[in-house]
Amino acid sequence: MSVDQLSIALTKEQAYALVDAVMERDDLALTASAHENEETGEWIFEATCDSPPDIDAFNELAQQVLGGAVEFSVETLDPNVNWVAKSLEGLAPVIAGGFYVYGSHETSPIPEGLTPMKIDAAQAFGTGHHETTTGCLEAIEALLQRETPRNMIDVGTGTGVLAIALAKRVGVNVLATDIDPVAVTTTEENARDNDVADLIDALEATGLDHEAITARAPYDLVVANILAGPLTELAPGMGGITRQGGTAILSGILNTQADGVIAAYITAGFALVDHLKRKEWTTLVLEKR
Repeated sequence: MSVDQLSIALTKEQAYALVDAVMERDDLALTASAHENEETGEWIFEATCDSPPDIDAFNELAQQVLGGAVEFSVETLDPNVNWVAKSLEGLAPVIAGGFYVYGSHETSPIPEGLTPMKIDAAQAFGTGHHETTTGCLEAIEALLQRETPRNMIDVGTGTGVLAIALAKRVGVNVLATDIDPVAVTTTEENARDNDVADLIDALEATGLDHEAITARAPYDLVVANILAGPLTELAPGMGGITRQGGTAILSGILNTQADGVIAAYITAGFALVDHLKRKEWTTLVLEKR
């Protein structure tokens, strides 16, 4: 099987936004990443795909995310190299809050005093390496220092990393939803790998109207690491499923988009408690009033 690599020079913000959008889908790329060219200062978006790549789909997604047409370069890679495995080699473990997120390729001992989670890349979005995920994990850690939520939902769960973090630390059932069936399967697999399969209910659902979601409401804690647009659209529904005094932890938001998301959630009955910024990404902590 031959493998191709698509690449294009963008701004840092654009490159990360395109990575997020590609990794939310299961049909475009095996891996997607962004890095800085130290010689030119440009940021390079790269996606590794089965050959031939769906250029039209990449162009359509770029149009949606970047607001304009772009021209990708395509290079055929050595078919004798496992490029998915190779892409994992540089992913060091991540410590965020009290959590230690690592891949199955990692051989170093797990540090004492941290909650370990084994999450591999190239499945669904969310390995712990992106600032949106680390921001959520840090916000979860801070919340758990103050209180212990008992009824929790992870909306747009991806790999299930946030739901697994909550299940491992709190030891109660967590509902994990996603519009992508691949993400639901990935979450179930990761829950088994992390010995919390009996605490994670993974559900394919669009939005918040599914009866399994509404039946458990109101929630003490809602976490959602998706994108600013969907978060804004979901704000009224989030207000409806979060109990009074409950918490919403939201990410997938560029710093430049934060004010719009905050305004939508204030309108939905929330108050801003904390605003974490990690590079160009925002994580919001809000309380339902």
